[in-house]
Amino acid sequence: MPLRALWWGVGTGLLALTLAACAPAGAPAVGFPAAGTAASPAERPVADAPYWRPAPAASWQWQLSGTLDLAVDAEIFDVDYETTSPAEVAALKQQGRHTVCYLSVGSWEDFRSDAGGFPVSTRGAVMDGWPDERWLDIRRRDVLLPIMAARMDICAAKGFDAVEPDNVDGYLNETGFPLTAADQLAYNRAVAELAHARGLSVGLKNDVDQIPELVDHFDFAVNEECVRYDECDLYQPFTQAGKAVLHVEYDGALDFCAESRQRGFSSLLKPLDLSSTRQACPDAPAQ
Repeated sequence: MPLRALWWGVGTGLLALTLAACAPAGAPAVGFPAAGTAASPAERPVADAPYWRPAPAASWQWQLSGTLDLAVDAEIFDVDYETTSPAEVAALKQQGRHTVCYLSVGSWEDFRSDAGGFPVSTRGAVMDGWPDERWLDIRRRDVLLPIMAARMDICAAKGFDAVEPDNVDGYLNETGFPLTAADQLAYNRAVAELAHARGLSVGLKNDVDQIPELVDHFDFAVNEECVRYDECDLYQPFTQAGKAVLHVEYDGALDFCAESRQRGFSSLLKPLDLSSTRQACPDAPAQ
């Protein structure tokens, strides 16, 4: 189960209404495959597509709660798509930073400004530990993908470089729907295509069991606690492809940093609320 922010900024709905006018007109159209079908070879991303991609071992900050701290010394900021303002994204750009747009594509969140746009039939079981969220029926790509496309339009309009789609492993959870691994692969590939169609790179959040099938569709990875769960070896397809792995642990000290450096990960120790507090793995000592 992904661990995410416990606090969200006030005024999200008002912000989203303001941003509705910012969505770029004429955004590239994307075909939404019918439920139960896999992405065709033509939908696979081009290897040399001109998207910004995080460099392996680049420094990063992941903040989804509290007042955004723009002074954190990091090359990459992964922040919320609604609560982060265009001015904040612009300020980070002026400092030479890159920005990743966090959004959930696998859960319905009752606090989002577009929550009413999800048919009740697509909302499943309450997510364990997250009473204000429900799993989505990702087989309903005809319904869900246009909503996710509109969210990514907001990301693009604000000037983000990339997206981090969360909750993309519902098929392994008690969602209330009979989701299969094939359903998840089809949905995740379609989500990646939405990002690429908007000039945004896209990170694979967790979903470690499907990395071999998805590594060609995603530009980087975001992982929670692969050290704790002894899953870091599963990210070898990303590192072998020269793609960044943005990694966070929530418990203990920075005793995982030697392993992280060896693997080429970008690693942090963060509190569970994903506030601005951050401990990054130090550079390797000089020889």
